[in-house]
Amino acid sequence: MRVLWLLLSLLPLVYSNSLNNTENLLWGAYRPNLYFGLRPRLPQSLMTGLVWFGTQNYQSIAKARHACDQGDGLDSYTWTHFDPRQGGVQVLQDSQNNVEITTELLKVPGGSHGGSWVARIKGAPINPMYPSRISTIFYLGLEGLGGVDMVTDESENGIDGPVEFSGTTPDLGDFTIRIVDAPDNEAVTTGPHSEVFEERLGKTHLVGLRLPPGQIWTAKDHIIQSIVDSANPIAEKYRAAEQPPDPSFILQLPDDILTASNLFAVQKSFEGEFQFDIFFESASANQTFDASTIDQGIAAIVASFDNRFEETFPIPSSYPANDITRLESFSKAITSNLFGGIGYFYGTSIVDKGFAYEWDQDDDIDDEDDGQSGARLTEPRALLTATPSRSFFPRGFYWDEGFHLLHIGAWDTELSLEILKDWIKLIDINGWVAREQILGEEARSRVPAQFQTQVPTFANPPTLTMAITAIIKQFNAAHDGPSATDLGMDYEMVGQVPLAGIPESSAALDRVAVQSVLRDMYKPLKRHYEWFRRTQRGQIKQYGRKARSRTEGYRWRGRSEAHVLTSGMDDYPRGPPHAGELHLDLISWMGFFTRTMKDFAQFIDEEEDAASFAEIEWAIINNIDDLHWNEESEMYCDVGIDSDDESTHICHAGYVSLFPFMLSLLPPDSPHLGPILDMLRDPEQLWSEYGIRSLSKSHPEFGQGENYWKGPIWVQINYMVLGALHNTYAREEGPFQERARDMYDELRRNVVNNVFKEYQRTGYVWEQYDALTGEGRRSHPFTGWTSLITLILAEKY
Repeated sequence: MRVLWLLLSLLPLVYSNSLNNTENLLWGAYRPNLYFGLRPRLPQSLMTGLVWFGTQNYQSIAKARHACDQGDGLDSYTWTHFDPRQGGVQVLQDSQNNVEITTELLKVPGGSHGGSWVARIKGAPINPMYPSRISTIFYLGLEGLGGVDMVTDESENGIDGPVEFSGTTPDLGDFTIRIVDAPDNEAVTTGPHSEVFEERLGKTHLVGLRLPPGQIWTAKDHIIQSIVDSANPIAEKYRAAEQPPDPSFILQLPDDILTASNLFAVQKSFEGEFQFDIFFESASANQTFDASTIDQGIAAIVASFDNRFEETFPIPSSYPANDITRLESFSKAITSNLFGGIGYFYGTSIVDKGFAYEWDQDDDIDDEDDGQSGARLTEPRALLTATPSRSFFPRGFYWDEGFHLLHIGAWDTELSLEILKDWIKLIDINGWVAREQILGEEARSRVPAQFQTQVPTFANPPTLTMAITAIIKQFNAAHDGPSATDLGMDYEMVGQVPLAGIPESSAALDRVAVQSVLRDMYKPLKRHYEWFRRTQRGQIKQYGRKARSRTEGYRWRGRSEAHVLTSGMDDYPRGPPHAGELHLDLISWMGFFTRTMKDFAQFIDEEEDAASFAEIEWAIINNIDDLHWNEESEMYCDVGIDSDDESTHICHAGYVSLFPFMLSLLPPDSPHLGPILDMLRDPEQLWSEYGIRSLSKSHPEFGQGENYWKGPIWVQINYMVLGALHNTYAREEGPFQERARDMYDELRRNVVNNVFKEYQRTGYVWEQYDALTGEGRRSHPFTGWTSLITLILAEKY
């Protein structure tokens, strides 16, 4: 009966046109900062995590794995298959401990509290010729109302057999959690002094602790300390022994459960291959699972994912690849790790409403102000968001999220909308949203203190508009409204019954439903747009600058002497800071933002607004030429103020120079397009066999200083260049059409081949790639916007 249920549950489902199918998004791997951590999308609720360390020596416990950390030196870790609605498979290679750990997650909708789930943790030696001795700790902790109790009888020497907990919360209802070993697991049971520890060997050990409110995220520290406190007096007895006991005999939890514990840890130690399952069963679903559930469920998820991936992100047969199978596996892995990097965050953030650099202090911004100054904590906020890097940037970044949503939306438009709605909710009454979402103590623990405070006049590239543009584009591409396939909504879902009687007009109804969702976003997004125009406006009249519009010039607030963090391109060369600066990338972003708002207004029938946006868009495009084109250098440039207090162009050939082109603000017959393509294709400037460099190779600052945006290759900018070539300049008639086609094909191969090559060499995709060698640099795995390689392969721009 269970097999029949499982097969039925994995049948394809015709997508409901209600746009309200979020029940199977309640639970997820929403703690992406951990190697494996589950939680629901609830502010205070149940959270789980996995810790492991080697027991081949006594030192490995000091390097226990828990939070994703580049310092751990894992060979690689990635979800190979992951659908946020169903679950998936993650593989972690830890050669320092000679173990490959696989985590599997199967989500099973049902009942009235967000469904159930099953997780499997299994391990195997990387090199079978050497010992592989691993201690794993799975923990569950509860924040907020409710409680968890251990059902299994306690034993001071550990437990043989399954361990069971029961719990209840207002949002999850009643539930049970069972942790069950596979029958073939083995532990170290022999060795010096084994007879002394005989009663505790090969058993599961536990601890139950009481942590203060808001501290479950610190579980690992308390758990490891509990092991150390228990082990110290035992180890002391063998200090003078010729041979000490095996570390697994001593490094054990104390099997002590405190009354009213809100954190429980379950430890298992293994030798060689191992496997255990965790079953979370919601009482309202009235379902009981066993090992066969995840055996068959994961196989079904993998098959379903593979089929759907091939349909959604196909690699064209014309793409020249030596090993198409490996390339497809790579594409699946980086997409899965983007999906597996989606997190749910809740908590306060730090905001300073009074901070301003000297060159920003004369701004007259008429925003609502509560009169408070200095850094202060805000009210708690919630956010579902993808993250750039699970190891280094496990939080929401505005600059990155628009690119993430292009990828997520191509797979599951409704999930993209869910994330977008959460971001839109963060827009405050003045129209501001913080560029980094550092919500709560756990998020702040991963951020240097100097970067924690957000300032309500600081912006970031408005990339969320990319997601809006993509959704509208999907609709407008269809004559009578999009099908479920067009929208990426034709996924297979676990635990659902195929809908019957969907009306023939379902596509049109889908349009109405999405239109309704977008309409709710329109006002706050318009407020956000007006905030940009009000707070980031630049000076035109004050310096006698000639431009057809006297209003459309823009300057990033919040820059320092050496950095313009708010632009997203931190150390890219700029002129000296001055209130009279005008920034080319920002006016280009505002042109794109305005065009998006125009299309958005038209889509929801706000025709008056659409006409107003069209006028502003035209004024911005004119001013890009009037204010920023430098005839002598034949490039677009920033504008600054020289030592004589005169307006002057600040020209640095690189990414900033490309923005009017990258955002398709130039018409295909623009006389400026030729020089831009010349600069792009010149190997002494931006072109390389690995992608487009961030700064010209001939620039005196190339590769200097921090060398963050002074040469290294960034995938998201290359994606924008490719998108402009593919969608505009190679497609539309113009004097450079044929050249744009050739450049597109060559650049696409260069970028994909290099990122793939480095993935095969290092086991990771990277934040950026070296401008001269193509080698991966800085944060890894960086499966945020670097995962755009999947869209580049599938030619989805």
